Amino acid sequence: MNDSQYNLIAEDLLLAVEEAIEECGVDIDYEGVGGLLTLTFKNSTKIIINKQAPLHEIWVATKFNGHHFSFSDDIWTDKRGGGEFWQFLSAAVSKQAETEITLITQ
Repeated sequence: MNDSQYNLIAEDLLLAVEEAIEECGVDIDYEGVGGLLTLTFKNSTKIIINKQAPLHEIWVATKFNGHHFSFSDDIWTDKRGGGEFWQFLSAAVSKQAETEITLITQ
């Protein structure tokens, strides 16, 4: 994948996360600026999702840990544990929001 392809795919992912947060029914604030998306929860914890363009990765930092995701075969996969991005993010958001949330992409 070249840089242009990565940027399109990564931006689509960040926009999809914003839409999923908006639709999840839980009060989670979010702000996206320049390839960085910050989710802020009622308990003041944050999840930060950001593009790592030189590596063609998406990095996710939660209250509990950090993960690096790479894109292959049309999915973002955790380089450490092999998990899929949306499953990981749903679990992380649920933990920090202190309620069960399943993020659904449109």
